[in-house]
Amino acid sequence: MEALETFIDNLKKLEDEEEIIDFCRKYLIHGIPYIFTDNQDNYYEFRKRVANQFNVNFYEIYITGSAKLGFSPFKQKKFDYDSDIDVAIISPELYDKILEPIYEYQMKLRKQRKSISEEELKDYHSFLEYTAIRWIRPDTLPKSFGVGRLKQSWFDFFKSISYGRSEVGNYKVSAKLTQILLQISATNY
Repeated sequence: MEALETFIDNLKKLEDEEEIIDFCRKYLIHGIPYIFTDNQDNYYEFRKRVANQFNVNFYEIYITGSAKLGFSPFKQKKFDYDSDIDVAIISPELYDKILEPIYEYQMKLRKQRKSISEEELKDYHSFLEYTAIRWIRPDTLPKSFGVGRLKQSWFDFFKSISYGRSEVGNYKVSAKLTQILLQISATNY
């Protein structure tokens, strides 16, 4: 895993924020992901497919993690058949759109017009932990938020493009949503 060792060594040499940002742009955002090596057309089609589903621009769709690099710095392993495809959707508009019903729900909670179970409160705290770092993970949305259709359609879509049913091949595809680009570097590695 020479590529992983080189990546980690280069990462350790970074001395300031500007170098870190440049490193993240170069290795985590720019270029064709490992999963699409020698197949730019499929990468474009995959991004377009996801973008069309959520009515965002194709350039707001990124592959992250080991499918991007060919290895996982976090897990210290190569991309393989047990890996999955992690998608980051970076769209301020979609982020705000998804947060609207959650904001309304929060206001009802604050005014005590709504109550939730202990389990839902636990889910909600998990959801808030991710939103504090500007990520939305639909799997952490409590059921009573009234966003069940959104949550279900999110998972149905990514299931529909997993395991041989899209350009990425026979892998599970999952996604998170953020509103700013550089959050990829802070939360995935």
